[in-house]
Amino acid sequence: MPKSKVDIEISTLIRARYPIVYVVSWEEHRVEDALRRIANPGKKVYTWSITQGVQPSPSYGGQALTILAALEFVEKCDESAVFIFKDMHSAIADSIVIRRLRDLVSSLKSSRKTIVMLSPVLRLPPELEKDIAVVDYNLPLYDELGELLDVIIDKMTRDGADVNVNLKSDEREKVIKAAQGLTLTEAENVFARSLVEKRAFDVGVILKEKEQIVRKSGLLEYYPAEEKFSDVGGLDILKDWLAKRGSSFTQRARDYGLPEPKGILLLGVQGCGKSLSAKAVGSLWNLPILRLDVGKIFSGIVGSSEQNVRRAIQVAESVAPVVLWMDEMEKGFAGVQSSPLSDAGTTSRVFGTFITWLQEKTAPVFVVATANDISQLPPELLRKGRFDEIFFVDLPSEAERGDIFRIHLAKRKRDPNAYDIDSLAAESAGFSGAEIEQAVVSALFDAFPDSREVSNDDILNAVRSAVPISVTMAEQIAYIRDWAQKRARAAS
Repeated sequence: MPKSKVDIEISTLIRARYPIVYVVSWEEHRVEDALRRIANPGKKVYTWSITQGVQPSPSYGGQALTILAALEFVEKCDESAVFIFKDMHSAIADSIVIRRLRDLVSSLKSSRKTIVMLSPVLRLPPELEKDIAVVDYNLPLYDELGELLDVIIDKMTRDGADVNVNLKSDEREKVIKAAQGLTLTEAENVFARSLVEKRAFDVGVILKEKEQIVRKSGLLEYYPAEEKFSDVGGLDILKDWLAKRGSSFTQRARDYGLPEPKGILLLGVQGCGKSLSAKAVGSLWNLPILRLDVGKIFSGIVGSSEQNVRRAIQVAESVAPVVLWMDEMEKGFAGVQSSPLSDAGTTSRVFGTFITWLQEKTAPVFVVATANDISQLPPELLRKGRFDEIFFVDLPSEAERGDIFRIHLAKRKRDPNAYDIDSLAAESAGFSGAEIEQAVVSALFDAFPDSREVSNDDILNAVRSAVPISVTMAEQIAYIRDWAQKRARAAS
């Protein structure tokens, strides 16, 4: 019997006598096993590839190595059968093959025979679009990965291997969740690698495998979860909000009735920790971080931008659960309103695809978007339902500035208790977190040529000589604060 929704869909198409079904998947063996389950016991299953021909070999005509010979075998076969043609994306480009398939369609409809094209990529000639049903074969589900993990645990236990395969229920769930987005082969390989490297099932090793998938896409950047919220000064309300949702990707949360969080939009003053917070979410929740550079989405080929955003979304969903970070979003979508006149509507179409996905997505992809210039954000983006919450990140208070000084002094191997933090915090009124960091760095540069330890006065001088963003952009900051007072939630 079919095991999943996609298996049920394929089974329905075969029983409804669809002549040709195109299955998109990298996992030949997994799909082939599923098709044999679907066909059993009423239909025979034949496979064809350019290297092995038709298997099992037909009683006449040898192995039918060429695709035209294989299609001839399909036509002459009088059995009820499913014919699996592998790597058809390359063979289907030939005009003779296209014509031969079109000739076969009518006879297949009146028979109990179905051609299943199996390929990792979808390439359909226009002539066949109306005759072929396309099915995207999803990656292994949670239960399938769980079955694989149990098989490996059982084998390691029976073999008496010197590895720790005892997993508590929450640990088992974390391992399986980390493996979601991998094929069964990739999952099996990375489980084995984890046992070799760590002598146990290690989530970090599994997440590294996902990094390879992301890098191959070319549209997303993978960030290891290295930044911690202890490196972020202030923002207590934001930290508390995120901490409460740290376990929301678990099955226990689903059973409780909680949905998976969609994402947050961080608005505010430049240099106040929005991007740092986005990177820290991954460390807090032990999830990989993907950065979507909107500039990479837009390319010079007509129609490729829309395809790129769909591909980026597909990759993000394939490695979920994951944190998707979009930095300075307003720069990528600033031209939405004028798009029909400036770029034939490309930006507006890409933006439309993205916000529709934000609204409707079901995959556990937590989006963290940041923006500095509120006036450049399309109003559709701020509508309820796109994000769970919109936070406003303001300039740090005096107490928060003290925390930030302590963080940056400690990061540079200095004891914060050796400095008058209160005086530094008071003197740096109006400074952003990034400006406080630069004041500490500038003081270190001043002290280094004299081979002496940096002093409190060095840092005070660096603070007094700097002109903070609250002065140079006073009008813009006043506008942002006024806008956010009634439209966003304070992050601290």
